Amino acid sequence: MENRVISLQNVWVRYNGSIILEDVSLAVRAREIMSIVGPNGSGKSTLLRTIMGFKEPFRGSVTLLGGPPRKAPPGSIGYLPQKTSDDRAMPVSAFDVVAMALHAGKRIFERLDRRDREEIDRALEAVEMSAHRGRHFGSLSEGQKQRVLIARAIAVRPKILLLDEPSTGLDAIAQDNFYQMLLRLRNSMGLTIVMVSHDIGAISNIVDRLACLKTKLHFHGKPADCLSNRALAGVFGKNVLYVSHDKNCDTCREDE
Repeated sequence: MENRVISLQNVWVRYNGSIILEDVSLAVRAREIMSIVGPNGSGKSTLLRTIMGFKEPFRGSVTLLGGPPRKAPPGSIGYLPQKTSDDRAMPVSAFDVVAMALHAGKRIFERLDRRDREEIDRALEAVEMSAHRGRHFGSLSEGQKQRVLIARAIAVRPKILLLDEPSTGLDAIAQDNFYQMLLRLRNSMGLTIVMVSHDIGAISNIVDRLACLKTKLHFHGKPADCLSNRALAGVFGKNVLYVSHDKNCDTCREDE
């Protein structure tokens, strides 16, 4: 596979003596959107942390942007972890939340300059949140909060964006709007996007590749191939029901 930006070769990871990832091999190309899908406890978040270098495999190798994850250039990775209640309670404005990404690269007491503020405004505009830059973060809707957090992740102009369950708590319409925004960001910024999800139906229409994970990698390829593959049964169980979310669904519109 040409133009790889992420590569895992026969990766094994354990935690407290238990195997979390078993012999996982996959690759992600530049400007590709890949989703890691699987049930809770399947190792999805661990896989993201392994890609970033936060978890060290005891067997196998990980390459990120041509080298070890911990040696990736500063600012090359944007990361959105799973949301917590603490995130939503931050007593700051949307602008301040995005500014946190740029403060991380400053010395103590060093202030943001004009260029930094321009980058913050650019990031908010990219996620269509410029009109809410001064609003209290806690007063925003769940979808708006996720957009602000994405703006924080892209404010440093990363090459790769890693997202852990980014659409949790959003309804079907908000999910679709959110994923369409990710497509626009990929196209406008040239991002490579890897996101964790448990909902294959919500993301199958916008991703280039799926990785179906349950400790082992049961499938890695085009979404259409996965839907008729044994991978779904291996990951989600034999009685899995695949449902595709349609933003034009009349019933969904009645619930808006």
